[in-house]
Amino acid sequence: RTPVGRRAPPVHLSTRAQWKDTAETVIIGGGCIGVSLAYHLAKAGMKDVVLLEKSELTAGSTWHAAGLTTYFHPGINLKKIHYYSIKLYEDLEEETGQAVGFHQPGSIRIASTPTRVDELKYQMTRGRWHPNPQYLVGPEKVKELFPLINMDKVLAGLYNPGDGHIDPYSLTMALAAGARKYGAQLYFPAQVNNLIPQIDGTWNVETPHGTIKANRIVNATGFWAREVGKLIGIPHPLIPVHHQYVVTATIPEVKSLKKEFPVLRDLEGSYYLRQERDGLLFGPYESQEKMKLQESWVTDGVPPGFGKELFESDLDRIMDHVEAAMEMVPVLKNADIINIVSGPITYTPDILPMVGPHQGVRNYWVAIGFGYGIIHAGGVGKFLSDWILGREPPFDLIELDPNRYGKWTSTRYTALKARESYGFNNIVGYPKEERFGGRPTERVSGIYDILKTQCSMGFHAGWEQPHWLYKPGDDVEYKPSFRRTNWFEPVRREYKQVMERVGVIDLTPFGKFTVKGRDAVNLLDHVFANTIPKVGFTNISHMLTPKGRVYAELTVSHVLPGEFLLVTGSGSELHDLRWLEEAAVHCKHNVEIANVTDETGVLGVAGPLARDVLQKLTAVDLSDDTFKFLQSKKITLAGIDVLAIRISYTGELGWELYHRREDTAALYEWIMLAGQEQGIDNFGTYAMNALRMEKAFRAWGAEMNCDTNPLEAGLHYFIKLNKPADFIGKQALKRIKDEGLKRKLVYLTLETDNVDPEGNESIWYNGQVIGNTTSGTYSYSTNQSLAFAYVPVDLSKIGQKLEVELLGKHYPATVTKEPLVLTEPTRNRMKNQEGGTKL
Repeated sequence: RTPVGRRAPPVHLSTRAQWKDTAETVIIGGGCIGVSLAYHLAKAGMKDVVLLEKSELTAGSTWHAAGLTTYFHPGINLKKIHYYSIKLYEDLEEETGQAVGFHQPGSIRIASTPTRVDELKYQMTRGRWHPNPQYLVGPEKVKELFPLINMDKVLAGLYNPGDGHIDPYSLTMALAAGARKYGAQLYFPAQVNNLIPQIDGTWNVETPHGTIKANRIVNATGFWAREVGKLIGIPHPLIPVHHQYVVTATIPEVKSLKKEFPVLRDLEGSYYLRQERDGLLFGPYESQEKMKLQESWVTDGVPPGFGKELFESDLDRIMDHVEAAMEMVPVLKNADIINIVSGPITYTPDILPMVGPHQGVRNYWVAIGFGYGIIHAGGVGKFLSDWILGREPPFDLIELDPNRYGKWTSTRYTALKARESYGFNNIVGYPKEERFGGRPTERVSGIYDILKTQCSMGFHAGWEQPHWLYKPGDDVEYKPSFRRTNWFEPVRREYKQVMERVGVIDLTPFGKFTVKGRDAVNLLDHVFANTIPKVGFTNISHMLTPKGRVYAELTVSHVLPGEFLLVTGSGSELHDLRWLEEAAVHCKHNVEIANVTDETGVLGVAGPLARDVLQKLTAVDLSDDTFKFLQSKKITLAGIDVLAIRISYTGELGWELYHRREDTAALYEWIMLAGQEQGIDNFGTYAMNALRMEKAFRAWGAEMNCDTNPLEAGLHYFIKLNKPADFIGKQALKRIKDEGLKRKLVYLTLETDNVDPEGNESIWYNGQVIGNTTSGTYSYSTNQSLAFAYVPVDLSKIGQKLEVELLGKHYPATVTKEPLVLTEPTRNRMKNQEGGTKL
């Protein structure tokens, strides 16, 4: 090892700049992702940006990529990443003087079944409230745009003008030229041999040329990311996939066209096809049974010299797709193949990259696992640069959070899931989709074995959790749909169970942390906008970003003086824990923060008879006078120690029961036994969603996230601007309040037929898209569809008429006073005041 400040013997580097011993940010990896981040950080004004590449720029996956660029993404904010990338690439040549080879003939996704047409309509309503250009076109327009297509199966197309392809090598070189222009240093060959964390949160980055002391490091090393992660003890869940594409010789019919035709994506055939000079380039995604993983790189490591090499091609593996493409584009039948490229593309289990700071290691950031690195490079470079410089994500992208994976993400799971994700690349994208590869993981609750044959399980951060429960006579197959499907009536049954009797739900997947120590109260007062609950009580609190947006929502229980239990949603576990830990370090608070998610089970018991059932199992008085709403107590139920919190996301009388995970099965069986007289039964998360929406309860990740402030989300009750503590985001929120809101969250009732809103659909008014839904469901109490939505303030008044687009049709919607159904505590209060019950 070379000590900090000492130079090793000089080795030629591809830069005229002098070697730096210190850096604000060291980026490891010289593919398009890493170089884009260097460009964006330097352009934004960061001094001392250093990029280290072990061989040469673009080595790895960048140089052999097919270079596709598209505005389309089925997700929500990843559309922003795609949009920014394309706009950047359009101007990059002018800015840097480096040609990028950007072709923008557009692209068409082909629907050849009625279900695919529904899918395109579903994506249209999710896309209209974004600036990305996107149109649903009929067969005639498809033929006009792509004259070589066989129209026999074409029912419709999703057309994105401005899509196309770019030369990955030229793109990376242009970004590198820009990075150098703005002051970044790009060193190569410069292999990172070791990463040594320092007590002050900085890093010593050891290379053959010397050691650089960096304030932060960013792993952007593509298929080398696992090797770099191992240097600091993090086994990133990544696996290389063999992706092949075929290039043909000149095809006369292609050469004779007056202009380049759009990139074609045949969804049923599962391939893309584009023009390559006067021939075609064709890339399939084979089924999970036929696709190939490079598993030896996971077990044995990447071969040390692998950089600009390829795998051996295998045309037989993709022949089904070749035949489908020949049927759709008949000129392929007579084309000569001149090249088959088979190279490594790195996949995460769910196909989405891992982008952002990593929990558990200070100042270690990642930008890895890119299956589509070319279209993501520009936008992710900008996103990460803004986050690093602004201390908060510029918008919500929790689906890319590297902390969505954890210790449960085994190598076996990663391989099985990546195989499934690759094979499902063009599968129909239904709402509420479930994928079953690699399940279950080690994260199963104590009642998984009891319930697994009785319900449709959903997957939540490694956990299995019941979505809906089966009864004799139910159709129990997995039948995803864009319309109401086989779970619609069973969920009505569960809804009634909770509203009329008592139900039990497994809530073990919640993220759960304990916070204690001398400064515990001060830390929580600083990170939460709500006041700290008194000992023995619980409240709902929000962590805000410095700009006043909602980073997280948690329940905070003050269990003992200075000891707290914090609970968050399953998908936010390490996302929220990282924020808490970072705040504690930044403020030098003396606290102990422990993640107790895996060791703590949770059962929810809710409904008007919940008290009657639980009272049979404890000597503690559960009456309303003694065990108040939002109170928390350590009690025993059937001899089992639990922390009982009187709270329920259903809005009905209920308790959440926190206990040792090994006690879950026994506790559940005692509760079910005690509730026989009351007709107790299970309920799942679909019924929970209907119940919470009728009570107008917001959900983090839908009604609120890093795109929203708590005032527009209607969270005023939980935000205490007048509390003494200067909590994170307080000053920004005061400015937002003074300036006034531009949009508001409203509660909509809809007149629909066999379809319900899901969230992220377009809202129309006077022929214009003016907002979007955030959540949706069916109200089983009022027999109508229900949604939350963001609309301009002047369209937010009660009674305002709007329209919601679902599957290509505009349904009437009305802004309605919330809630549709009053919560149990509110009903009780009104009953005491008025002497009667009111729903």
